[in-house]
Amino acid sequence: MSRIGKKPVELPSGVSASVSGQTIEVKGPKGTRSFTATDDVTLSVEDNVVQINPRGMSKRARQQWGMSRTMVANLVTGVTEGFKKELEIQGVGYRAQMQGNTLKLNLGYSHDVDFVAPEGVTITAPKQTVIIVEGNDQQQVGETAAKIREWRRPEPYKGKGIRYKGEFIFRKEGKKK
Repeated sequence: MSRIGKKPVELPSGVSASVSGQTIEVKGPKGTRSFTATDDVTLSVEDNVVQINPRGMSKRARQQWGMSRTMVANLVTGVTEGFKKELEIQGVGYRAQMQGNTLKLNLGYSHDVDFVAPEGVTITAPKQTVIIVEGNDQQQVGETAAKIREWRRPEPYKGKGIRYKGEFIFRKEGKKK
């Protein structure tokens, strides 16, 4: 039995959900999101509660049960609060700034890196060393933050690079004479 799948997903006030076949559409203050579940689970909405149940007890049905419940919960969170990733830049001369929809990164290369924000994701740079990625799709926010981080991952000797806020970088000791 899936402990996650058994929990119903409650819809807060201002959020509505509708099921048509295997697709659930959730509308809220931050937009509309939808998810199409596999045929191994059934989706139902009753009294501001979304319930997910497996169709049978096969291994695949039990796997999809918990995953589908988590996906629906993420839809609800996305249209109410949204998702947010914070990145920190460390290194002498490393900085970021927004110019319209483009994030300009100065990361020690011979050229500036221009990163265009994808649709549905907003990127802000309140300080030169902080980048905030926000949106209502958790997967898209995480992927965008990972692409930005990929331009200059933190290195283990001095810790220079782009890191997630609160990320621990294992530091190595340099060469000894």
